[in-house]
Amino acid sequence: MRIPLSYIARNLWARRLTTALTASGLALVVFVFATVLMLDEGLRTTLVTTGEYDNVILIRRSAESEVQSGVDRVQANIASSHPAIALGADGQRMVSKETVVLISLRKRGSDKPSNVVIRGIDQRGLVLRPQVKLSAGRMFRPGASEIVAGASIAKRFAGAGIGEKLRFGQREWTVVGLFDAGNSGFDSEIWGDADQLMQAFRRNGYSSMVLRLADSTLFERFKQDMESDQRLTLEAKREQTFYSDQSRALSTFISILGLTLSIIFSIGAMIGAAITMYASVANRTGEIGTLRALGYQRRNILAAFLAESMLLAVAGGAVGLGFASFMQFLSFSTTNFQSFSELAFGFRLNAAIVAKTLLFSLVMGFIGGFLPAVRAARMKIVDALRAA
Repeated sequence: MRIPLSYIARNLWARRLTTALTASGLALVVFVFATVLMLDEGLRTTLVTTGEYDNVILIRRSAESEVQSGVDRVQANIASSHPAIALGADGQRMVSKETVVLISLRKRGSDKPSNVVIRGIDQRGLVLRPQVKLSAGRMFRPGASEIVAGASIAKRFAGAGIGEKLRFGQREWTVVGLFDAGNSGFDSEIWGDADQLMQAFRRNGYSSMVLRLADSTLFERFKQDMESDQRLTLEAKREQTFYSDQSRALSTFISILGLTLSIIFSIGAMIGAAITMYASVANRTGEIGTLRALGYQRRNILAAFLAESMLLAVAGGAVGLGFASFMQFLSFSTTNFQSFSELAFGFRLNAAIVAKTLLFSLVMGFIGGFLPAVRAARMKIVDALRAA
């Protein structure tokens, strides 16, 4: 014979103030836990969606980022001639030889500078990134000191708006357009003509190459050809994999920090839940004795108090998750540990995070309510009735 769930819920409602205070503590812990997961997911999604699965990126062997990489013109020409590279509608190879440089720009409304990625691309660069769309103005003209800025850059940095000018590389550059990269990492970049940027920064080689294969299944063969060619010192990666690897260090840091905070806060929340349930047991000895006298067994009492604690935790978890969901409407920026440039991203909530968060709430409720439930179950009928 089980104690009805409706009876358990009414007990929580009868102690509304205590229930609300305990649930609030649990909600705070769940909020922290959920936002950490959303932060990690948002960062991962931003960097993974930066790359296209069908694209391949070539960088210098052992380089961890494009900023650290170098591809000289001879090697670039050799790699560009590989027969596995796809041809465009005009019969030209789908290759973009690119230059990546870090510059420091001042943020709007403050004197605080931050690093920004300047990417030099050729005429194929935009075609190879279908997620990137011009949202205002026009594309830069090859051979001109013109640039286009990502949506995030234009909002946050002085001089990066359309029609404004930026000075770097001993030149003045005019922002002639803005582009939207679908919340990917490219939104935090400024693009210009690769040859002009190489001249401005006195570079003799490129930073990387982005290309598309005629058949995606040829990747392993292409990779082997590039990395075994004695004339080359290049490493081939799928573009999506490359940008996913960029998030690894930052994601690890966020995960460790978030896990540490969640553990510390959850200990406090579970102690609070245990105190609440102990007080509930102490105030309901007569009720426990009556239930035992009516024929409910010790395991029924144990299950009822555990269910009460877990129901309390789920209520707090739902509130915390609800507040965390509003974080999706905010955007933040941080430093990419690989390129040391500013990266804008948003929080992401999905079904997996919801499930993990609610499970975390149930675990806190179970741990916090277990000992009080055991105490209630061990009460003897006579002692419980006498104490009442």
